Amino acid sequence: MLFDWRGTLVRDPDDRWWVRSALARLQRRFDDREVTDIVERLRVASALPKVVSARAWADCSPEQHHSAAMLMFEEAGFDAVLAECLYGLDLEPASHPLYEDVPETLGQLHALGVGVAVVSDIHFDLRPEFALRGLQGLVDHFVLSFEHRVQKPDPHIFRLALDALGLKASEALMVGDRPDRDGGAVRVGIPTLLYPPESGPSRGLSRVLAVVGAPVEHLGA
Repeated sequence: MLFDWRGTLVRDPDDRWWVRSALARLQRRFDDREVTDIVERLRVASALPKVVSARAWADCSPEQHHSAAMLMFEEAGFDAVLAECLYGLDLEPASHPLYEDVPETLGQLHALGVGVAVVSDIHFDLRPEFALRGLQGLVDHFVLSFEHRVQKPDPHIFRLALDALGLKASEALMVGDRPDRDGGAVRVGIPTLLYPPESGPSRGLSRVLAVVGAPVEHLGA
């Protein structure tokens, strides 16, 4: 099993959560109107061609990611303190709440001897987050874009995961949530399961376990 991370194993809070959290941490007074204004400025800035271009391959290195994020925050009119606070939040495990059905899913896959790789477009190391949650022994390999200077949908990142697991494409399943990124696995022949956006506590990973015939009584559908 090849799993995406954000949006598949962990939830990505919405923009209002990020803004509120940063403003509260900086002890700045704010109301709903101000939060809405900041979120709208972010939306507009993120759509600017130069920002889109900068972010396209930003997860190939920490430096590229930071530079692209700061460009977006600058275009949104944020001061440097707010920009760095927003950026820093994403480096904290508390900002990446785990879907409730992930531990049991990974546990059952491990018990069945199914190899697991996390394949993520990311600019920092995810291993400490899994260790913090006691899940480090349930993932066999981490294939992280910033370590290999390549990101999805480039076929190379999926081939790296297959090589790490010692599998052929037909023997694996890619599980993700973004057709434009995770869907790239299809280009190397990997069957792919894409989940729609989800904000609930469970990701419905019983579908993944059903592929390998694992019991799913305790997991949300």
